[in-house]
Amino acid sequence: MEIAELGRLLRHRRAAAGRTIASVAADAGLSVPYIANLENGRGNPTLSAVAGLAAALGARLVVELVDDEQPRRPEPEGWPDSLLQFARGPRFPAEAARLAEATGAAGPRAFREQLLHAMAAMGSLVPRPLSELDWHRILDTAVLLARE
Repeated sequence: MEIAELGRLLRHRRAAAGRTIASVAADAGLSVPYIANLENGRGNPTLSAVAGLAAALGARLVVELVDDEQPRRPEPEGWPDSLLQFARGPRFPAEAARLAEATGAAGPRAFREQLLHAMAAMGSLVPRPLSELDWHRILDTAVLLARE
């Protein structure tokens, strides 16, 4: 994985969790500038630093060695900026926490990221950029489906 790809992945996971760089840095035992550089595709992180970031973000680090002939996995696409902005608003965290509790999810952060993935997948079905109102509608769908 290239550093730019790692940086995008870290930023998306952090944003999905509604965390600041400072809070992740404190949990990972790293400095804010170090993480900011990684998120911007700069630096040369150690495996220990990446493992600390994964733990701080509620993920697990998987390292695998593969043959050169083996095809690469498709790179994960990032979430639309409009979805990330929506997720930072007041409604998304409140609904995500309520849904996590209602569904008995193991962890609210993991559920929040799972909900963002689901919403992004729904949004990818539409051939135009989605607005805040569109994201509200998609979240409404999740809320309605979770009702007993």
